[in-house]
Amino acid sequence: MILPNSVCVYCGASSRVSDRYKKAAHDLGTGLASRGVQLVYGGGRVGLMGIVADAAIAAGGRVVGIIPEHIQVLEVEHTALAELHVVDSMHTRKRMMVDRSDAFVVLPGGLGTLDETFEVLTWKQLRLHDKPIVIVDEGGYWAPLAGLVDHMIGEGFCQPGHRNLFRIVDRVEDVFDALAAEPEPSLPPASKWL
Repeated sequence: MILPNSVCVYCGASSRVSDRYKKAAHDLGTGLASRGVQLVYGGGRVGLMGIVADAAIAAGGRVVGIIPEHIQVLEVEHTALAELHVVDSMHTRKRMMVDRSDAFVVLPGGLGTLDETFEVLTWKQLRLHDKPIVIVDEGGYWAPLAGLVDHMIGEGFCQPGHRNLFRIVDRVEDVFDALAAEPEPSLPPASKWL
């Protein structure tokens, strides 16, 4: 199984969530590290973000965090990472996370996770990248998102092919087969950013 070298994980920073989501974050961090895949994420130490990073570190993985100054000053950054980049804005953070990653995995999360997910989907639609995007529909969490995309297609705001911009899997253990099944990105470096 050939996996990406570096995977960006988008997920929530809340700790007031079901244990099933916490377990999914732990399993993903452990799974990435045990397969030698670097984790790139938002740099926090709380919520699912902290859990996925802690699990990857505990399993001997390399973890890169990217956090904006306005969040870092609240003292929520993770201090045990291989790399922690403190950047000037959310825009810089998101761009750097994309640049440092070969694929994206989305766990349950809130508005920030939704923002990051839609941005990376939009960039893929615009051919700014062609990296794999896998959404983990743990417990049916992202079913409304899939329904929304289908609704947008049905109403003519998206093309049917846009449903192929991402894959949805039911469980963390399915992430790795989904990533391995994706073709390697083929956009040449010169066309990476329009």
